[in-house]
Amino acid sequence: MTDETYTEAITEHGFAIIPAVSTPETVAALLRGLASVSSDPSVIRRKHSTYGIRNLLSVVPAIRALADSDSIRSLAEPLLGADAFVMRGLFFDKTPETNWSVAWHQDLAIAVKRKIEVAGFGPWSVKAGVPHALAPAAVLEQMLAIRIHLDDADETNGALRVFPGSHRFGRMSDEEIERREQTGTSITCAVSKGGVLALRPLLLHASHSSQHPAHRRVIHLEFATGQLPEELEWHKA
Repeated sequence: MTDETYTEAITEHGFAIIPAVSTPETVAALLRGLASVSSDPSVIRRKHSTYGIRNLLSVVPAIRALADSDSIRSLAEPLLGADAFVMRGLFFDKTPETNWSVAWHQDLAIAVKRKIEVAGFGPWSVKAGVPHALAPAAVLEQMLAIRIHLDDADETNGALRVFPGSHRFGRMSDEEIERREQTGTSITCAVSKGGVLALRPLLLHASHSSQHPAHRRVIHLEFATGQLPEELEWHKA
């Protein structure tokens, strides 16, 4: 895929799938780094199984190196510019003990250094000790999520489903999301191990539970550009 067709896909559809971004050796190294984190407060566990990690850039050094690598930055910079920075890192897994589904939604929350009441931001929450606020569409439109797949993902094991082009409609109300779900056409984003799914946060997406529960491990990196208004600052973790 050339830069032109990649950027066109993101602009038109809100997402793009890029195969073989990470080598098998890189994937194995990332899995070792993730496995080494067990007792940090950012780890989310159920039934002795880790199914999520927040603040990934801080707790797993290999993830920060991944975010700064040429292979990942070459996906962020054509859309956000050379000043793009990684703002947040998350890890997700679906296992037999943690086989979950996610309803249709947009990714509206951003992580900030401290809570400051600014018009257009909120409601607020705290996740793993970090303040988060729902952000205006103008901020979210300057962001890009890059999801690195550490296992094959398809319709049988909870791969992401999206409504192509839905990122162009700003922040949607619950009623608008329900209407899109009833009348639109969604697709499954099948991504092979080592591949990447890049998407805009405002793209409407969801995932089903796995039909045959096994690992479906994904590193989710969020890139942004520019400063936040007034005294708000990105958290960058």
